[in-house]
Amino acid sequence: MSLQTTMKALSDPIRRDILDLLKGGRLSAGAITERFPVTGAAISRHLSVLKEADLIRDTREGKFIYYELNASVLEEILLWITELKGENYRAEKE
Repeated sequence: MSLQTTMKALSDPIRRDILDLLKGGRLSAGAITERFPVTGAAISRHLSVLKEADLIRDTREGKFIYYELNASVLEEILLWITELKGENYRAEKE
């Protein structure tokens, strides 16, 4: 996945709020939609953009789709940002 795709996905405040919601664990599409004053179709599009950027993963269980964070992509972004700042993120994690 390209950094440009990831940054585009992160540029929208609703998508950032969705990621923030998913910090607490996986949620169904319906549970995510209930938390926003926009249509289900709009949330579906936001979820698609996040999925295309590999920031979230989805799992179908029966008629429900559950979404969860893909923390590995977020860690890659943090690493890149800290390297830009001249810090050593890997050393801090160990």
